[in-house]
Amino acid sequence: MKKVYIRLKNKVHLHLPLSVKWTLLTSAFVFISVIIFSAVTYRTSMSTLISQEKEKVTEVTENIEKRLSISNLELTIRNTAYYLGDSGGQLTSEPTERTLEANLIRLNSFISDLSLPELSVSVYNKSKGLVFETKNTNYSYVGNENKSLEKTMLNGTSGFLATQPIFSKDSDEKIGYIQLFYNLSSVDEVRGHLIRTLILLIIGGLLISLALGFLLSNYFLRPLKKITATMNEIKADPQTDARIPEIKQRDEFADLALVFNEMIDRMQRFIEQQQQFVGDVSHELRTPVAVIEGHLQLLNRWGKDDPEILEESLLASLQEISRMKTLVQEMLDLSRVGQVELQHKNDVSNAKEVIHQCYNNFVLLYPEFTFILDDDLDQEMQVKIYRNHFEQILVIIMDNAVKYSLDRKEVNLSVSYNHNSLEIVIQDFGEGISEEELDQVFNRFYRVDKARSRHKGGNGLGLAIAKELVETYGGTIHADSVLEKGSVFRITLPLKKD
Repeated sequence: MKKVYIRLKNKVHLHLPLSVKWTLLTSAFVFISVIIFSAVTYRTSMSTLISQEKEKVTEVTENIEKRLSISNLELTIRNTAYYLGDSGGQLTSEPTERTLEANLIRLNSFISDLSLPELSVSVYNKSKGLVFETKNTNYSYVGNENKSLEKTMLNGTSGFLATQPIFSKDSDEKIGYIQLFYNLSSVDEVRGHLIRTLILLIIGGLLISLALGFLLSNYFLRPLKKITATMNEIKADPQTDARIPEIKQRDEFADLALVFNEMIDRMQRFIEQQQQFVGDVSHELRTPVAVIEGHLQLLNRWGKDDPEILEESLLASLQEISRMKTLVQEMLDLSRVGQVELQHKNDVSNAKEVIHQCYNNFVLLYPEFTFILDDDLDQEMQVKIYRNHFEQILVIIMDNAVKYSLDRKEVNLSVSYNHNSLEIVIQDFGEGISEEELDQVFNRFYRVDKARSRHKGGNGLGLAIAKELVETYGGTIHADSVLEKGSVFRITLPLKKD
């Protein structure tokens, strides 16, 4: 049973939507906050109210004790009424000769304070016999010989009970007792009303927090739902063009959507490059494999007995194998271009050093050619590209210039600085490219003259590799050409800013 319970609990937990979790957590926080606020409010309000009532009882008790302590005789109804009367400060230790009715008439302002509905005052003689009371309660004296004030139950009613003996101020003899009982029923009514109000506040706060939490969670999680929907769409079709729509909040979700879209674009480029790599290789290897297979079949049938045919077949097969090796290496180079952003993102190279080295290498390799270098750089500059890739681009363009030259064996190489970019121009005077084919020379496996290109060892990948590398590093490359006059390739690469 325990395992089943845990499994069900985990299942419920996993399938609980984030908006519901957000709503519940928000409501719980608000609910706890309102409860704490209500508890503090209740405690503070009731403490203040009870403290005020207690101070009122204490004040009345002190006033009664102050008035009755003037007497030197035991308290009776006559002198109690006299000393509790308002005589404008003319009270004496012995009551004047007035009738009881006259003394009771004088009980005006102070007695009116004693006649509050919640307050009952009882005065007793030395024998604790009741001699005076403001309410017809007939309470017996329940105190002791000490002054006290406490909250208690009297005849089933909750209230403050104040008791104390009265001593004559002059003779310091006990002359009676006083007892005050302050009924807290009104305070209990206030407490009940306050509790009901706070309960309604808690319930209202909980309902409002649930509603606001649900609305806010849906509002803030709306971008997440878009992201989830797009991810599910991509999961169903990895090559889909679906992307996360632009999020206008400009917050973390907007950053997440931007990064996600860039990641998907990069992944799809990798997938397309892989598919293109496999398709191109299978297409290009079909011809050399067929040539080698034909020669081997020829040798297997009868050519191995003929030395001339055997030598021809072996030479042709070795040439095709060499072409296959070159093709595979170029394809691998092309496939690795997509990894530049990961491996060589911050690499830089010395422009003058690399260009001069490439120029000197071609002068050494092709002594029959005239190479002209026009260097307009006043000082060494750092270009934002991996050195090997920089050299590879220059070698591809220079090699094509040599390979497709005609009678005028001359190649011009110039380098200059132009608006935070390095500009390289390579010009040859060879076969040239027609205007119709000029836009396609950077496509993979495209050859202007396929027969002559194959004879010269080209696979149609060099310019595609150069273009991929240049654009990956944020540069540009384009060509201008005229048939039988030659071609000009212009390359720009970004320079590192100081």
